[in-house]
Amino acid sequence: MMRSVSRTHAAPDVPTAARAKPPGWRDPRLWVGVALVAVSVVAGARLLGGADDSVTVWSAATDLAPGDRLGADDLVATSVRFEEPADLDRYLATDGPLPDDLQLVRGLGAGELVPAAALGSAEESDTVSLSLSFPTELVPSGIETGSVVELWVVPGDDARRTELAGPVLDDVVVMDAPSAAEALGSVAVGRQLVLGIPRDESQALAELLAASEEQRVRVLGRG
Repeated sequence: MMRSVSRTHAAPDVPTAARAKPPGWRDPRLWVGVALVAVSVVAGARLLGGADDSVTVWSAATDLAPGDRLGADDLVATSVRFEEPADLDRYLATDGPLPDDLQLVRGLGAGELVPAAALGSAEESDTVSLSLSFPTELVPSGIETGSVVELWVVPGDDARRTELAGPVLDDVVVMDAPSAAEALGSVAVGRQLVLGIPRDESQALAELLAASEEQRVRVLGRG
């Protein structure tokens, strides 16, 4: 007779699962996470605080010249934020009604904020308009309405050889600066500039008129 032999199989060894331990207070990963959260909170608070500091002031919708009367169509509301709250007093804020008789005493370029110092009445306007024509290549490309320039006069042919060009007026506002294509007779006159000359500069005005006939006036941009 054959005997049945029973065989006993040993159970396989199963490794014990390791339990995840929460990071202790000495774990650097914990402090890195805390620092990231703190930075996010501070950055968010600064963004919200900066948004609350913005104010709305008027800016020029188009190029404006001295003497122009301002209306709602000439202005556009612009949101800005000043580093110093007192700077707001230097500009025309939108939180009040526009005065009925609002006039510029100096020119403004499109998009430029309207400063309080640029506003006044016709009696306060102390400039006269002078239109001069220049060869196109003698006018800096950045000159436009609202630019502030210097006017120089080049000595004539009968001047002494030691005489040099010199400034006649500075801080002159360009009241209008049509492009060569816009100017009437642009092929003949080149580039036309309408300049605001102070009324009390009669001597400089006469010198500029005399020099312009011989094309001895030069324009230097500021800034």
